Amino acid sequence: MRAMDVCRRLGRPAVMLGLLATLGLGGCAAFNTMNVEVSSFGSWPAERHVGTYAFDRLPSQQAKGEEQQNLEDMARPALEDAGFTAAAEGQKPDVLVQIGARWDRADRSPWDDPLWMHPWGPRWRMTPWAGPGWGWGYYQPEYTREVAVLIRDRESGAALYESRASTNGSTTGGRSLFEAMFLAAMKEFPAVDGKPHAVNVTLP
Repeated sequence: MRAMDVCRRLGRPAVMLGLLATLGLGGCAAFNTMNVEVSSFGSWPAERHVGTYAFDRLPSQQAKGEEQQNLEDMARPALEDAGFTAAAEGQKPDVLVQIGARWDRADRSPWDDPLWMHPWGPRWRMTPWAGPGWGWGYYQPEYTREVAVLIRDRESGAALYESRASTNGSTTGGRSLFEAMFLAAMKEFPAVDGKPHAVNVTLP
């Protein structure tokens, strides 16, 4: 069989497979991105270079050394993406960075559902994969997750930049989620926008 005939016979399936692969990759990319609500404040001097940084821990954070270290490791990629460089050991940094993270749990009441029946009974719902209809389900708790970044001038102690990022979900989240939230918090640096707004980031 000639090569041209093989190509003709395989051409259409190959195109279909290519389209499916493209759609699949697009779907994966969509599932790996998230919207984070961000608000930022401060007045980073326009003429100031980004420079080096070091983390500054509050006394309460010093008491939880390992936990805070893990949190700082999550925030490092966001600071580096913004142009900062970790100060070498023994070197005085240009800025000191304070970070924090928390999550709060709110148990949903069955009365939150306007068509409430029984928490474990059937209820009206709609999913992206199926149309509206009655289905069995239960009420999951809702978590509010938040991270905060505060950048101070090392010499004067003046606060130069502050940013907060938050998300909601049915779990406390994991390392990748909190890394993404720190990335969102620093994505617009040094611009500030005190009004909460959506920032799109990709999960690490």
